[in-house]
Amino acid sequence: MSKKIVQDAGRKALGEFAPDFAHYNDDVLFGENWNNEDIDLKTRCLITVVSLMSQGITDSSLKYHIENAKKNGVTQKEMAATITHVAFYAGWPKAWAVFNLAKEVYGGIDNEV
Repeated sequence: MSKKIVQDAGRKALGEFAPDFAHYNDDVLFGENWNNEDIDLKTRCLITVVSLMSQGITDSSLKYHIENAKKNGVTQKEMAATITHVAFYAGWPKAWAVFNLAKEVYGGIDNEV
């Protein structure tokens, strides 16, 4: 069994203002969905980055998910190849924006083999 994903960002940011949303974010999205082992965590991270990129979401939430992907084994080369591939389907300008975030997360060039 892989490590359990635990999230409390919803409760921290919206717990009093929107407790139901916080519950769905922390307990359902991250608690149940992210801990479903039918898809491995590395693949789940890449799917999430691709989904956000394709929607044009290039804010701190995408940066968080790129950081999460790196933490869960996605190399700089894999991330670059994923963004490049998706650029042909989701749009070149979106890829440029995502590459800028990915460079921040990965620190530029990665020498992984």
